[in-house]
Amino acid sequence: MLRDGNNPRTVPTVASCGSCLAWGLTYSQGVCMACYGFAAHFKTVGQCGACDRWELLKKDYCRLCWCQAYRERTTGPGHPLAPYVKAVRHHQLFFSAMNPGVSRRHAPPPAFPRRVGAKGRPLKDPPPVAFRPHVEAVQLRLFDLGPRHYDFGGVDLRSGPPPDNPWLAWALHLAHQMGEVHGFSPIVRGTLQRSLVMLLADYRPGELIRYSDYEPALRKRGASHAQATAILSEMGVLDDDRPPVFDAWLEDKLDGLAPSIVAETRRWANARKDGGPRSKPRAPDTVRGQLRRVRPSLLAWSERYEHLREVTRDDVLVVASSLTGAERRETLAGLRSLFRWAKKNGVIFADPTARIRIGRAEESIWQPLLNEEIARTIEVAISPQSRVVVALAAVHAARPGAIREMILDDVDIANHRVTIAEHSRPLDDLTYQVLSEWLDYRRQRWPHTANRHLLISRESALKLGPVSAPWVGRIVQGLPATIERLRIDRQLEEAMASGADPLHVALVFGISDSSAVRYAENARRLLERPHETHSASSSPPTEVPTRRPERPEHLGSR
Repeated sequence: MLRDGNNPRTVPTVASCGSCLAWGLTYSQGVCMACYGFAAHFKTVGQCGACDRWELLKKDYCRLCWCQAYRERTTGPGHPLAPYVKAVRHHQLFFSAMNPGVSRRHAPPPAFPRRVGAKGRPLKDPPPVAFRPHVEAVQLRLFDLGPRHYDFGGVDLRSGPPPDNPWLAWALHLAHQMGEVHGFSPIVRGTLQRSLVMLLADYRPGELIRYSDYEPALRKRGASHAQATAILSEMGVLDDDRPPVFDAWLEDKLDGLAPSIVAETRRWANARKDGGPRSKPRAPDTVRGQLRRVRPSLLAWSERYEHLREVTRDDVLVVASSLTGAERRETLAGLRSLFRWAKKNGVIFADPTARIRIGRAEESIWQPLLNEEIARTIEVAISPQSRVVVALAAVHAARPGAIREMILDDVDIANHRVTIAEHSRPLDDLTYQVLSEWLDYRRQRWPHTANRHLLISRESALKLGPVSAPWVGRIVQGLPATIERLRIDRQLEEAMASGADPLHVALVFGISDSSAVRYAENARRLLERPHETHSASSSPPTEVPTRRPERPEHLGSR
């Protein structure tokens, strides 16, 4: 019955466990959760060597006898239980999930001294202060011996001091400082120290530690390589041979093109990213966007041509005629950039994109969001982090980037003020409640973090930077009312309520004059033509309300 594969949490009942006799919650199998887990690992049924009961056995003894041996052990944790389980002649019954032998999460019995730190071990004194060792001469390596294999064997910081190496002493001191600044837990501190001992126990001056050599060993042990890499980089002993992310992405996007087109497109993309004598470097995201737009055209041309100089003006016009809107403008802009660079560097004789008009983008008319769309977005805002993001976007029209960059000093709870993108605003009751709940949760969840940003996550709590953009985007992913749409809707609502006054919108949200004029013009068009606005009902409204009657005030009550 213990080996039944059903979920043990289906019918909890307060009773005595049928295996260990502990009093507490039992489930449909009649056993406590600890005995259910015991049965998942040990499936041999027999007569216990100590109590003579027929139970599931671990090394010839039942779980109840192992729990009693744990209590009778006088040598403390870390010593074998086998001598004590053989001598068990009686049992002290206990409550379920409260016996120290049931789970390692509970404290050891009172007979043992109380432990602190990682895995119940006492915390060690911080390493001595150390600085960069003075080196007068360095013996350079004649040739590379190939990849080096690292392992964690040979040195145990729990039972002895670290190896006598000045470079290791310096690294341990830097690791201690990093742990104090970032608020590392004892487990993270211990893992980082073991990683540095593995890497620097026999380090000699002049060597460089390759990232590709030690990263597999750290990943195999489940240790984070980010902190160890930061320490090695600060010491100047890191050989970071990781390929750039952009280069790997570029090679993937160039797959399938003709060889000559691949070579020239690679040169163009790198020139755009790195810049040149008369051109400024572009952001990698800008280059990625342009290459994504031109790649379908390059793939089609690669089936007929072997070089960019074979592309004609008619080929470009065929591509332009098959596209519309923003896709057409962005594709032509990317092709124009590619062929202008090719003409400038002598790759082609004539630019096939010359005198082809791209056209100006027509400004779209933003429509107010429906209350149902906002309500659907609020339904997913159940965590403290998501409520903060939705409140700042829906009430204060904050951009996702501005929300990520906010620090704790930007929130003045006492004076009911909040600063977003260097623009101070009064704090309304809804945002005040949401921010107060988040700050309490943040203080309890990460009490020792040194990250000063308002929003932090499990990863960024160990660092000093903001949370990532995908982390913010995942909060409302797939819903109609995204963070950007909530921000636009809030500013559009304010523009409509003020009678399309751009000065009022600029003062309220601290946006630029051109943005305020665009919102005012959008609001003016909606006020003049109310039939173009959305409506909560199927029939169009007779007039456009100057302010949405229902705001998401129940956001803070979730």
